[in-house]
Amino acid sequence: MTRPNTRLLHIELIAFVLVLLTFFMVSTCKKGHEIAPIKSVKVETLLTDSISIRAITVMGNNLGFAGNKGYYGLYDDNKNTVRTNIIKYDSLTPNFRAVASTSDDFLMLSIQSPALLYKTGDQGSMELVYQEADEKVFYDSMTFWNDEEGIAMGDPTDGCLSIIITRDGGKSWSKVPCEKLPPVVDGEAAFAASDTNIAVNGAHTWITTGGKKSRVFYSADKGKKWEVFDTPLIQGKETTGGYSIDFYNDQLGFIIGGDYTDVNSNSKNKAITTDGGRSWSLISDDKGPGYQSCVQFVPRSEGKQLVSVGKTGIWVSNDTGKNWNKLTDDSFYTLRFLNDSTAYVGGNNILAKLYFK
Repeated sequence: MTRPNTRLLHIELIAFVLVLLTFFMVSTCKKGHEIAPIKSVKVETLLTDSISIRAITVMGNNLGFAGNKGYYGLYDDNKNTVRTNIIKYDSLTPNFRAVASTSDDFLMLSIQSPALLYKTGDQGSMELVYQEADEKVFYDSMTFWNDEEGIAMGDPTDGCLSIIITRDGGKSWSKVPCEKLPPVVDGEAAFAASDTNIAVNGAHTWITTGGKKSRVFYSADKGKKWEVFDTPLIQGKETTGGYSIDFYNDQLGFIIGGDYTDVNSNSKNKAITTDGGRSWSLISDDKGPGYQSCVQFVPRSEGKQLVSVGKTGIWVSNDTGKNWNKLTDDSFYTLRFLNDSTAYVGGNNILAKLYFK
């Protein structure tokens, strides 16, 4: 009788198992994780006070925020507590519409002249790291590409957008000269409505403008070179255009806005791109929400789910903006996701946490 070669059988068994594992992994990758549609939201109030909160940033599980009247603070998720403070500059009380964070620091930027940018100092206090005085100064939004490199943008002061950049973690900031930026059109600016005028993905950066002209400024190299693209959004008045922009990856992006003096109009206030922002198309026109101040892709949704907030309530799309459902009439200015089922929001006199189902 011929004895079986046990070593050969062992090798063949391993090979068979590897084939099965490979097949399983490929099948799983093709299917992806199942994405359940968002049908409802629960609102948990974290803070009520006589302040306007339009700028929030997720810091781990916690939330940094800033508002008007020099007001800023931190929500501690572990302790479920909110710590707040007020900052003044000489006799001025700054109003903040932009915040950002790195692994180590919290930063906040005020809107009007003098623009004041504060960063967490070595002793934990807020230290002034940049200021700019000009009668036209009005900063709208700020974010970071990574822990060292960040960007903030504001309205034009001299024929181009105001863009300042840091390459050292926010310790110092430099304004991009107008000769390195596309010129703006007369009446083109931005809205400090939700601190979401800027979207970043990797080295890619997009800035949405509004007013008499609503376009998208784009940089592929973290703000070194810029180009600009038109949008079909409503424009022509100081109150019209794109208010908020978000990208799911380096190709799929979404803008929402409208006219805040006509909050129920849902014509030409939503646009989508699938080519990295070079071309934009209206979507869900004359349907879904009217004016909204913030839109964000839901994490891990494969770009299918979007949530917007604004005066017309909290709205959700489960099909990349084609159709929308109102979840609640609650009004908020800005939103940031903690994960695919939880988000933070800021609004008029309120800071809250959202739980989606």
